[in-house]
Amino acid sequence: MPDTNNPLDGTNFKPAFNAFLKNIRIIALVIIGAVLIFGSVYTVEPEEVGVVQRFGKFTKTTEPGLNFKFPFVDNVRIVPVERQLKQEFGYRTTESGVQSQYVKAGYEDESLMLTGDLNLADVEWVVQYRIADPYNYLFKVRNPDKTLRDMSEAATRQVVGNRTVNEVLTIGRASIATRVQEILQELNIEYETGVNIEQVVLQDINPPDEVKSSFNAVNEAQQERETLINKARSDYNRVIPRARGEAEQTIQQAEGYAVDRVNRAIGEVSAFQDLHEEYVLAPQVTKRRIYYETMQDILPTIGSKVITDQDGSGVLPLLQMQMDGMKLQRSNEEN
Repeated sequence: MPDTNNPLDGTNFKPAFNAFLKNIRIIALVIIGAVLIFGSVYTVEPEEVGVVQRFGKFTKTTEPGLNFKFPFVDNVRIVPVERQLKQEFGYRTTESGVQSQYVKAGYEDESLMLTGDLNLADVEWVVQYRIADPYNYLFKVRNPDKTLRDMSEAATRQVVGNRTVNEVLTIGRASIATRVQEILQELNIEYETGVNIEQVVLQDINPPDEVKSSFNAVNEAQQERETLINKARSDYNRVIPRARGEAEQTIQQAEGYAVDRVNRAIGEVSAFQDLHEEYVLAPQVTKRRIYYETMQDILPTIGSKVITDQDGSGVLPLLQMQMDGMKLQRSNEEN
């Protein structure tokens, strides 16, 4: 009779082993089903697209949302087409936020450039771009990020190499950034990288540390020169218009005085001609009238009057004549 308490008894061992195998099959089927389910579903974020490859060959592009694929057959690569990406040159951002942290050590070779006048400039810049064509970005160029970095550095060195160091450090920053963006976009179109360059920003441009003090001295001298030039122009704009106005006023006064003198001279000549005509008609009468008019103008202006005879023997102060002369002058003024 078999012992039911013995686990090694063959009669009890076989059913237990069959039950265990059955459980293993169920667990395996559950695992395989879960793998198939989770392997056939993937999610694409709103700013991304999914590029589906079936056995390594491009099949389609899927839009944001929940999507399905054949497990173990399809491979999906997520590409952020709506996200603005950037590449930094000459430095790296270690911590972004309100107060971002940067590090420059180890990246001097990217930013140190030779200018057109054989000077050195330390140029730090950022390339901001978007992936416009996911297919070209993934399949037309091997390692597109490194290719873009190499093209960016080559374009920047080309543009900086065509400028003087003063242009690079001062007035030429905007034109340099614009030209680098143009060249970089042309290269991306030519190489079919699928990248669209949105902006090139020159972050910081400095002379090398070894000559920075000399460059700063030159810049200070240039700024002082500009200050003196602006001050001179200000003085010029203040003094010259005033002098021109005074000169114009003097000229107008002189012209007015000349016109007045000419008119008065013409009037005097006309009066003299009229007097001469009257004198020709009656010389004695005109002479006496002129004498009386002249005496009438002169006598009131002098002080005491003394009239003598021809021999000077009789002196008679004519006070009454002076009073009469004053009355006559007053009467003439009132008339």
